[in-house]
Amino acid sequence: MKLADIKKLKVAELRSKLTELGLDSRGLKAELVDRLWSVSQSPEQDQLPADCSPTQSGPTEPAQVQPPNESSSPAGVDGAAPLREVDPGREYADTATQTEPEPGPPAGSERPPGAGTGCQAGGKQQGHSDGSVSGEMGRGRAFYEFKEEIRYKRSKSPQPPEDKDEKEEWDEDKVRLDPHVRHLHFEVGPDGSCGQPRFWDRYPSLWSGCRLTHGVRQGRVGFEVRLEKKLLAVETEGREAEGPYGLRVGWSVGDASLLLGEDELSFAYDGRGKKVSGGKQEEYGEPLAEGDIVGCYASFSTDGAVELFFHKNNRFLGVAFSLRASVLRGRVLVPHVLCKNCSVRLLLDPSAPQWYAGPPGFTPLTALPAGQRVRVTSTLPTSRAQSEVVMMVGLPGSGKTFWAQAHMKQHPEKEYRLLGTEELLACMLSGGPRGSRLQQASQCLTDLIKVAAETPGNYILDQCNVLFSARRHKLQLFAGFRRRVVVVFPPADEWRRRLSQHRMGDGEHIPETALLKLQVSCSLPEPQPDLMEEVEYAELPQEQARSLLVEYREEAQRLLPPVIKPDKKPRWYKKRRHFPGPPPSNRTQWTAIPGWGDQRGNIQPWGQQPRHWNLPYQ
Repeated sequence: MKLADIKKLKVAELRSKLTELGLDSRGLKAELVDRLWSVSQSPEQDQLPADCSPTQSGPTEPAQVQPPNESSSPAGVDGAAPLREVDPGREYADTATQTEPEPGPPAGSERPPGAGTGCQAGGKQQGHSDGSVSGEMGRGRAFYEFKEEIRYKRSKSPQPPEDKDEKEEWDEDKVRLDPHVRHLHFEVGPDGSCGQPRFWDRYPSLWSGCRLTHGVRQGRVGFEVRLEKKLLAVETEGREAEGPYGLRVGWSVGDASLLLGEDELSFAYDGRGKKVSGGKQEEYGEPLAEGDIVGCYASFSTDGAVELFFHKNNRFLGVAFSLRASVLRGRVLVPHVLCKNCSVRLLLDPSAPQWYAGPPGFTPLTALPAGQRVRVTSTLPTSRAQSEVVMMVGLPGSGKTFWAQAHMKQHPEKEYRLLGTEELLACMLSGGPRGSRLQQASQCLTDLIKVAAETPGNYILDQCNVLFSARRHKLQLFAGFRRRVVVVFPPADEWRRRLSQHRMGDGEHIPETALLKLQVSCSLPEPQPDLMEEVEYAELPQEQARSLLVEYREEAQRLLPPVIKPDKKPRWYKKRRHFPGPPPSNRTQWTAIPGWGDQRGNIQPWGQQPRHWNLPYQ
């Protein structure tokens, strides 16, 4: 189904379609359109209901100027790349809620000479024709991030979040889903044996993963996983292998990406009937359906070689991976699950009977003696006082992501989580055009920051954060953390060189007008003891950065066209018609009742009215 057809649907029709698909039907029309478009663009949604024909054509949203693309972060939460590359040139028209034009880049502005954009002056849009994609060029990461930042301008100050410290100390020998080694958008059940994606109803393209607390490096061991429930009511007409649900189960080493199957030492059985490792997929096994149980087994030989194979409902599917001893080199293999739009449950109760009897000679992981399984240790903090948040501040392309990655390598003991749009984008292994996924990722990041503020840990917020209102709101969320602000502000020539390098690498043309407006709205953080404990300038010192920003702002204001404010509409109550002659009397002129309006004075005054209430009751 075309995006133009979805845009023409009424709000009630959009909500009806989303309800039929089992998705969240709340929000503005732009959000509903994007949600339905995202699902319809999934490979398995080619058969979206054909009755989604528009009944009435709605007004076209005005185009917005594209701010520059931010420096790219490594693909994947832990450096993994997505399964496949979606064509970024595919048409995608943004209809997100319009943000107010100050202080950041307003919607639509005149294109400067040489700028690679299709926008016209004055915020007027050329029109979203089906074949036109020029208006979408340059609409990258920074564009959607800045739209989210502007929303903080009118937001209320957040309440101090509740401290969700891990006060309950569970048994270190108990095997469970590890709450410290998971995506923040993966929700672990209270008993530690089940979980599901946190934002499945709003961001259906998001994959969420989690590892167990224990692994093995010897013996013959297995564990069982059940596809508990599918969380989307989408009819796939028997094509479950290509459905909107996803489940991968298998093994990975402790420092591999949480995207199971995307690293070299990450081995997964995919519920579509495939095996995946190192991002490469091969046909294997059978597709999974709701209620199916997968047995995952690892057989270590005495020389260190490993064979990994899987069962589906106690049916042997064949050996999936054969690893030589030189591959693992004695490293621990940890059970791992990755799911999308479904809930999973693992059999982790050592006293409960197995769902299916495993192969002869294999022992369930939970039944192993404590000395034969390895506890995967984590140095993450367990309280807000021990936690730290690093907020990056800088213009797009200034090098914030590069600094954050280098800082994470220099301090591996802190196990920083990098919260950025590109990291979430990598978790959308397939989900439509890049523009649609970028918008979802930036919106999801706003929700994810709130979750991070309630979860002890060390975080790096990899965003522009050039607006004071956005910085203040986010830092207030992390009250109780050690809050550190890092400003990356390179010299002018170096910044231009980095921008050019990112343009060449990402293939997205960034309009100069958007950069100028972003420079006008940018502000540098000041030391505020109530908001932050430390402010660090990574490149230029504070005074030089401040002087350079003043030059940027003055030059940008000189080059930008003047903002034409619309004329105020006249208010009719201020221009009432005045009739000639004396002013009208305040006496009531209604003559429906005799006596009212009688100019002869026949109306008796109030004191002369008969006092019926003084008469005795007859």
